[in-house]
Amino acid sequence: MYALVDCNNFFVSCERTLDPSLENKPVVVLSNNDGCVVSRSKEAKDLGIPMAAPAFKYKELFRKYDVKSFSAKFELYNFKSQQVIGVAASYVDKTDFEVYSIDELFLDLTSFKYINLYDYCLEIRNDIHKNVNIPVSIGIAPTKTLCKVANRIVKDFPEKFNGVYSMDTPEKIEKALKWLNIGDVWGIGRKLTAKMNDSGVYKAWDLLQKPEMWVRKVMGIHGVRMINELKGIRQLE
Repeated sequence: MYALVDCNNFFVSCERTLDPSLENKPVVVLSNNDGCVVSRSKEAKDLGIPMAAPAFKYKELFRKYDVKSFSAKFELYNFKSQQVIGVAASYVDKTDFEVYSIDELFLDLTSFKYINLYDYCLEIRNDIHKNVNIPVSIGIAPTKTLCKVANRIVKDFPEKFNGVYSMDTPEKIEKALKWLNIGDVWGIGRKLTAKMNDSGVYKAWDLLQKPEMWVRKVMGIHGVRMINELKGIRQLE
């Protein structure tokens, strides 16, 4: 099993470590030269502020709802990222983690045969929050692609899960893939989504019903690997 540790609204969460009064308020972080929105708090998302929104177009909305905006502080974000990685990586052997981006890393939990992985990851999450003050979501699954799905579920249904979700049975995997839109599968972009929809593939589960030859024709060997990942067969080392 893998676990994907993903920081929630990372740049905003970093800003809140400097100013706790920003908690539960709409906050955005802007790109270089304060051009576009690159991170949003949940409260800002709920106001309809999209990712990459040009800041000048939303000045009135920012003013109306008292949205706090900050210029990006990349030195701070890198520092907090290293802290999160340090805590999470301490729970596995030094070769069993992979930093995927500034706010995400995978943990390889294959060797943890006799440990309750949900409880273990909940401990990791709580440790990060206690020592780094950054909220994270953790998705647990047999493959990295399915970890992305599990993580998406945690973030979309925060009231149902305590920041951790484990897709550890075929039934959970099937239910998740029947829920997940094909465009939200890791590695499928807009153009491929349109092509999938034209062929009747709207959910991730629909893709698994297509013959491998069709998948290979439309997506190449990358598509075959993706299918296997969604089936729970490791392809991405």
